[in-house]
Amino acid sequence: MMYFTRDHIDQLEHLYKINLINSVSGFKSANLIGTKSKNGTSNVAVFSSVVHYGSAPPIFGFVLRPTTVRRNTYDNIKETGYFSINHIHQNIIEDAHHTSAKYPSDISEFDKTSLEEEYLNEFYAPFVKGSPIKIGLKYVEEYYIKANDTILVLGEILDLYIEERLVEDDGFVNLSKAKVATVNGLDSYLVPETNKRLTYQRPK
Repeated sequence: MMYFTRDHIDQLEHLYKINLINSVSGFKSANLIGTKSKNGTSNVAVFSSVVHYGSAPPIFGFVLRPTTVRRNTYDNIKETGYFSINHIHQNIIEDAHHTSAKYPSDISEFDKTSLEEEYLNEFYAPFVKGSPIKIGLKYVEEYYIKANDTILVLGEILDLYIEERLVEDDGFVNLSKAKVATVNGLDSYLVPETNKRLTYQRPK
């Protein structure tokens, strides 16, 4: 088994260290966040940091990496207050990954990929057409993480679209039926095949 001390980690080659720390945390969600600027330019970008923060009210959050460079997603959310979260499925993995390329703010990633934007019920931000799960959110608040100069952005769910076949009788959303992808590290995408649910556990 390999062993790394903190000093060893700090001395690793830059790309090796990034890959190591990003992948060792485990499988992460793979989502496309859609936004639109005030001047009407749409934006879509892949994120692997979306997390559920509560159900009443329904709050999701995601982390933006260092804000020392321009972040179109963040700028659009701050300008308009709205964004969408769209699950990545196996048929759009390559296009979804390409949205991580750094395009200028006046270029829409929808125009550089086969991804299609769609607008539902007058929600301001674009959704990704064909995504099995689409979530429309309103910006709520943010928290600056001083330790690594990142920002946790929280949004409240206003609109939720789920393919009916994915929702089980108790409300559980079976992502495996939709071939929803996960991310291991920065660039390795996997599509889970199995789904095992266990009952609520009480002390033995």
